[in-house]
Amino acid sequence: MKKLIVCGALAAFALGTQAASAAEFYIVRDATTKKCTIVDTKPTTTTTTVVGDGIYKTKTEAESAVKTVKVCTEQ
Repeated sequence: MKKLIVCGALAAFALGTQAASAAEFYIVRDATTKKCTIVDTKPTTTTTTVVGDGIYKTKTEAESAVKTVKVCTEQ
């Protein structure tokens, strides 16, 4: 029984680590407010547009990129 619990805990940890490493960040621009934000899920609405180079692996990478995206720095 203890082996089963340990194996289950290890499997849950491995799956959680894999999901965390597969994080994706997007820079999106709201069509009405013209403001850029960073989101962790691909937008499915038509009121926002993905800008920049698409998918970023870390939030820090996306934050750095938002400073260089032309439509986000105009205003």
